[in-house]
Amino acid sequence: MNFIEELRWRGMLNDMTPGTEEQLLKEMTAGYIGFDPTAASLHIGNLATIMLLVHLQRAGHKPFALVGGATGMIGDPSGKAAEREFLSEETLRRNQEGIRQQLTKFLDFNSGANSAEMVNNYDWFKEISFLGFLREAGKHITVNYMMAKDSVKKRLETGISFTEFSYQLLQGYDFYWLYKNKSVRLQMGGSDQWGNIMTGTELIRRKEGGGADRSEEHQAFALTTPLVTKADGTKFGKSESGNVWLDPALTSPYQFYQFWLNTADADCPRLIRVFTLLSREEIEELERQHNEAPHLRILQKAIAQEVTIRVHSQAGYDLAVKASEVLFGKATLETLRSIQVDEFDIIFEGVPQTEVSADELASSKDITDLLSIASRGEVYASKGEARRAITQNAVSINKTKVADPSATVDLEWLQDRYILVSKGKKNHLLKKS
Repeated sequence: MNFIEELRWRGMLNDMTPGTEEQLLKEMTAGYIGFDPTAASLHIGNLATIMLLVHLQRAGHKPFALVGGATGMIGDPSGKAAEREFLSEETLRRNQEGIRQQLTKFLDFNSGANSAEMVNNYDWFKEISFLGFLREAGKHITVNYMMAKDSVKKRLETGISFTEFSYQLLQGYDFYWLYKNKSVRLQMGGSDQWGNIMTGTELIRRKEGGGADRSEEHQAFALTTPLVTKADGTKFGKSESGNVWLDPALTSPYQFYQFWLNTADADCPRLIRVFTLLSREEIEELERQHNEAPHLRILQKAIAQEVTIRVHSQAGYDLAVKASEVLFGKATLETLRSIQVDEFDIIFEGVPQTEVSADELASSKDITDLLSIASRGEVYASKGEARRAITQNAVSINKTKVADPSATVDLEWLQDRYILVSKGKKNHLLKKS
């Protein structure tokens, strides 16, 4: 597989230094991307750059994932309007471990010569003194060069500390260290990282390339991918509740699956190329089918399936599909019965829930009573409203339509604990107290 050609047709190539494609065609090349552990989890905004490493390895090259235990203590000023808050070392260590576990889902760390490797820049920065770093790196990059970078220029008006100003020098030294110690010759990242990446290539050139001459032997390369945006130009990757995380504890498999399922038609051609490993032929066929029947959301389902399985496993995807059927589809009582006790809280996260006592159940003369008592006015403001909804065929109990407002309360408690009440497409879960 030609790595650069693969990126081109997928729309994942933004910029690269001269000679990059020739280098990748010539021999197996080691390339890396850095991830600062500023949060406990990576999010789907990181996923586009992770896919660069995936395609690099699929093309026969060697991927390195750098977790920035050192640079994470400072924070990259790129794209930020204000100084980042410092994180404690304990928080950073916890975040690093979460990122490490997530990356193992995408990269093969046991594939022979091109096995993926994970490194932490704290391992080399902890051995360098401040004076040593100034001599090793600071001497070779001018202040004028550093100030010309967009990440710095945009912050000069509001103010930038020396700490964040030095970030590009630290990232540049990462590239130099990996070049010297791991034979890494390519750094990749999002398009907003171009300036920081070029600092690394410049540091390598000045320290190893014999002054102004860029000899082939000591040449380092840079490549960036476009930031993923929606068709209207706005930032992609956030839901109403914020970032969509790769950690199931922060974004459940169901929420993750629904995010992709709810993407706009106009965004799907871009997203399916960036976030899946489907071939060009497969994607073009899915697009043809989608255009013939957009209401079936074929592209959204294809993206949601592949990405959810990779991030959350087949079991996580199956649970997400089951949850979607229960909440929005034509699930049956048998589907509800198949849900395990520990799955209910996951599936019905965010769905209104009411605790129902044995006394309340005993005092309910009929279905209308149960609905008005149990919903505490959240679903039905009164018994009259509950009765009207039933007579209008708008109410289901455990996915079975209720037609008689005076029917006796003789219900099956799912897993001996739950009753699902549906009013049209709105759900309300009753739970035994």
